[in-house]
Amino acid sequence: MRHRWASVLWAAFLMAGVLEMVVFALVDPESLRWFGGDTLDLEPRAVYTIAFFVFWAITAVAAGLALLLSSRPAGPGTDAAGAGAP
Repeated sequence: MRHRWASVLWAAFLMAGVLEMVVFALVDPESLRWFGGDTLDLEPRAVYTIAFFVFWAITAVAAGLALLLSSRPAGPGTDAAGAGAP
């Protein structure tokens, strides 16, 4: 099970990097504004960092939910991971 979650986090890390490149190829971090209209008052590097961790968290949650929903429930003759007993 640890291996599966490590795979989820690694895949989410890679996708967060891709999302970061795509989003900031189109958006200037210095032009971002809060909902009220004020500028963020953050350095571009801080915006990149915060965005990366937000993207990583969102993709990790999505991949984790997919992992949980795709696993079979444990029942008679199966172990906790849902695989059949040998």
